[in-house]
Amino acid sequence: MVEHTVKAFDNEISQLRGLIAEMGGLAEVAIRDAVDALVRHDEDKAKIVVADDAKLDALEAEVDRLAVRIIALRAPMADDLRDVIAALKISGVLERIGDYAKNIAKRVGKVEGRAKIEPLTLIPAMAEIAEGMVRDVLNAYGARDARLAVEVIRRDEKVDNFYDSIFRNLVGHMVENPATISSAAQLLFVTRNLERIGDHATNVAEMVYFAATGQYYAGRDGRDGRDNPDSEATV
Repeated sequence: MVEHTVKAFDNEISQLRGLIAEMGGLAEVAIRDAVDALVRHDEDKAKIVVADDAKLDALEAEVDRLAVRIIALRAPMADDLRDVIAALKISGVLERIGDYAKNIAKRVGKVEGRAKIEPLTLIPAMAEIAEGMVRDVLNAYGARDARLAVEVIRRDEKVDNFYDSIFRNLVGHMVENPATISSAAQLLFVTRNLERIGDHATNVAEMVYFAATGQYYAGRDGRDGRDNPDSEATV
């Protein structure tokens, strides 16, 4: 009976990790496709990104149900408990990352005159770093790799630098080209969404570090990413 219980518990933990990996994969694809749709002005692709966000929502709910079941029936302790709590928190962050990708996709049809907005060429490079952070932090979670988690945390500075640079360029562009203010403002929101994706990947990395070591990351600055992706600042 004990052997059966341990095996069942291991299977549930594996299932939980599998759901997180699936969510991470969907979040990566959503970021990549949303930015590609923006650059190519592909509204059909953007609509797919928006519609597919429901898959992340459903997976988050499944993670919640499974995590609560494990805690209620298995009473995990120490490393196992940290693993379950981390999965529960990470699923919520990944769902919000999906919301940011969805919000980028929603702006595809609102950006006109792309050829006249030079800062747009910088956005794919910023998105690539943010997407890579999401991918690597999920690899760190799967391997319980605290060192890789720290690398992801440190990479967030690159995303912030991109955000500052693009922000300055877009503001300058709007001053010099008043006719493009509306479209350039949409791109400001896009870069803000990408910057928040980087912050959320950093939050996940801090959770992974804690799950792997039992200690909080020494460089933690108090961010928890508890903003609203559907607020006026991001929609």
